Amino acid sequence: MQALGAFQASELSAETLAEEQASALRDTIERLEQTGSPVISDGEQTKPSFATYPLAGLALAPDGVVIPFADGHTRQLPRLAAAPFRYGIHAAGYLKAAKAYSTLPIKQAVISASAMSLLYPADGIAGYPREAFIADLVAGAAEDIRGALDAGAANVQIDFTEARLSLKLDPSGGLLRSFVALNNAVLEGFTAEERKKIGVHVCPGGDHDSTHSADVDYAALLPELFQMNVGRFYLQMASEPDRKRVLGVVKQVLQPQHIVFVGVIDPINPQIETPNEVRDRVLEAAAVLPVAQLGTTDDCGFSPFADDTSTARETAFSKIRARVEGTEMAARELGV
Repeated sequence: MQALGAFQASELSAETLAEEQASALRDTIERLEQTGSPVISDGEQTKPSFATYPLAGLALAPDGVVIPFADGHTRQLPRLAAAPFRYGIHAAGYLKAAKAYSTLPIKQAVISASAMSLLYPADGIAGYPREAFIADLVAGAAEDIRGALDAGAANVQIDFTEARLSLKLDPSGGLLRSFVALNNAVLEGFTAEERKKIGVHVCPGGDHDSTHSADVDYAALLPELFQMNVGRFYLQMASEPDRKRVLGVVKQVLQPQHIVFVGVIDPINPQIETPNEVRDRVLEAAAVLPVAQLGTTDDCGFSPFADDTSTARETAFSKIRARVEGTEMAARELGV
């Protein structure tokens, strides 16, 4: 983070920054391997944020959509200022860098097309109608997923944190339905077998230990979310006040081709979960959902923006280790 700041202030060369990023990536992967997790990620160590990595080289203005968080702070997306929209960076590059340091299966995160759609200004761009922007966006997002699969990703996770937020902005659900339709347009080019390796992640946000939409009822989100043509659903669950109720809703919308990864770790809570607590959360979910369609995950990213210091690295890896150990304990009890 210090290197990123120095680079942005023109006090550090691109070469030195790349060395620092490679060091952070190597350290993250080594620590993830030490947790015993059967599938790891690159920790998104070299992205400016989980949402903005594709935007290199675009004509952008800083006054885009503002996302308010419960603690009063905001994040502001950039605004596309000129045509065309193109992915300047693809996720496959991050995956290839990570694979140089590990032989374990790697899950690659990509940003949703619906999140990128928020870049287009409400008053349009002269000579570049929204329809043309959407066509370019769908093509770019599909290429992003395709490239990650071709590069050997074990799974590709579409980050769709704006799903729950959309119901806060539009309680009628119209915006959410349009987001799901847009993401499904991206997924049309993939086979049913490929979609088994593609998943979607939703959460109420997690930035500086605050959320943007935790007050939105999951029951309003899940029926529409499960219309997405993916095989995997990564659901924030540990921080839900009434998990059993939400699991009941999941059971109603779950299809035979789906695998649900329930969140058993709350990254926003500074207290480190014990393996026993994780085990109990897994068993709670297994009492409602078919075990063959059940997996575990973390509720959200620990620090999804590059300037977020709310969670120490040691805390993050301790929580991940508890998830792995607790999941293994539950698996033994369940006989799987």
